[in-house]
Amino acid sequence: MNLENPNSASDVQTLNTTAAPLGRKAKQQRGFTLIELMVVLAIIGILAALVVPNVLGRADDARITAARTDVGNLSQALKLYKLDNQRFPTAEQGLQALVVRPSTEPVPSNWKSYLDKLPADPWGRPYQYLNPGLKGEVDVMSWGADGKSGGDGVNADIGSWQ
Repeated sequence: MNLENPNSASDVQTLNTTAAPLGRKAKQQRGFTLIELMVVLAIIGILAALVVPNVLGRADDARITAARTDVGNLSQALKLYKLDNQRFPTAEQGLQALVVRPSTEPVPSNWKSYLDKLPADPWGRPYQYLNPGLKGEVDVMSWGADGKSGGDGVNADIGSWQ
């Protein structure tokens, strides 16, 4: 480069040949075509059609498992109550006797707090308690997804006798 005359013809020629032409880079950059986008969306749709039914079925299975676990925990708490007080809570006292000391007869003489709070079943309804039970000394149950006695599948009763 000529330092005395910075704008000499040879310097201008050198600068012009080293710079990349703007037009060539603009042509090399291109987006996705409509066909490519439609193929990707079709693949995503097919995958969603395969995965979504499997995921939705798992939610019902998880609720049933959670209800069985809750019923087991409530049954264990009732057994501890009986061990301390020589009897299960009456039907009138209900499962609330596991959380708050009953004030109705028979008032337990050796009551302790057996649960911090009563859980609701996975469908948002309270668990049912029968004393005397239909299938055991006492029964704890959830009426399933439909909230009614009986039923099949997700609507089946989930109880301490199972």
